[in-house]
Amino acid sequence: MALDKFIEKGGKKLRYGYTTGSCATAAAKGAVTSLLSGQLCSEVTIDTPKGWPLTLELIDCEFTEEWARCGVQKDAGDDPDVTDGLQIYVRAELTDQEGIQLLAGEGVGTVTLKGLSVPPGEPAINPVPREMICNEVNQVLSDYNCNKGVLLEFTIPGGAEIAKRTFNPRLGVVGGLSIIGTTGIVEPMSEQALKETMAVELSILEGKGYRDIIFVPGNYGKNFVRSLGLDTDKLVKISNYVGFMFEKSEKMSIDRILFVGHLGKMIKVAGGIFHTHSSVADGRLEIMAAHAALLGAGQKCIEQIMAATTTDDAMEAIDQEHLPGYYDHLAEVIKRKCEEKVFHHKKVEVILFSNKAGYLGQSKEAEKLKERLCIH
Repeated sequence: MALDKFIEKGGKKLRYGYTTGSCATAAAKGAVTSLLSGQLCSEVTIDTPKGWPLTLELIDCEFTEEWARCGVQKDAGDDPDVTDGLQIYVRAELTDQEGIQLLAGEGVGTVTLKGLSVPPGEPAINPVPREMICNEVNQVLSDYNCNKGVLLEFTIPGGAEIAKRTFNPRLGVVGGLSIIGTTGIVEPMSEQALKETMAVELSILEGKGYRDIIFVPGNYGKNFVRSLGLDTDKLVKISNYVGFMFEKSEKMSIDRILFVGHLGKMIKVAGGIFHTHSSVADGRLEIMAAHAALLGAGQKCIEQIMAATTTDDAMEAIDQEHLPGYYDHLAEVIKRKCEEKVFHHKKVEVILFSNKAGYLGQSKEAEKLKERLCIH
């Protein structure tokens, strides 16, 4: 069932889709409803964190007195998503154990390493989809005055093969795909349209006479900038297109750019990677290890960084090594790379943070630019 909502990007009308998390939620709700009502459901409506209710068609539904099973076909809209068209199934049965249990069936990954948002041994169902699933299933249980627990098994036929084309194996997610999504909705990303839109936003800031602006990769950066009391009206979200946006700025009458971002994205720029999407390049751990070694880290620390699953894991090794000024050093490296990208025609300052630790470090002159960008 296609989502009949659109967004215009770069003059193109693009259709929204829905996430694997929404599919799993709808399938779970359908299965539990069928089990408790004794009737097959043809569709269900779920709430999404974005605030849009979704009515999704259920496929291949079946039930007995002991269990029920429903599926939903993923529709990514106009987004180039490797999971588009996959079918996500949930088998539900009632148990005497309190609460909702989630199991990874065929094609759904299991987390094996620390450092992700889901603990090892659990199905690779991210926190937001977990909350969506539990909210909808608990509501159905309440509607039918059912005090039983529920066991939900998730399957994605073909998911194990598709997962080989993702970063799941490297992240220690084995056996299949992750069920993900922070809003429940897939916003279509036409790369060219997105770049054109960002360039227009930059031009608008220039047209307003702003000479000091802020670049952030995404929403995490924007929220962090807001927490610093900086003026988000002078901010552009540049996604993964760091090089493209700095090149655009080089041709404009903008003098100074404060580049604020999560270490996991920004560390790539320290290595001269100006398109930060994971499908283009990685090198995060290698870059972190190289600069740790440059500042005197020992062999054990370097090995721990290289064995890490995420940048947060690598940070633990760096913290244990007590490398003063490490993140300030990285900020200076990123600053230099960005200024070289614009042939030193712009002044760039950098602030680094992580979701776990908060503020990490900044370039030497960042404080002065922050003062210029504060809301007065």
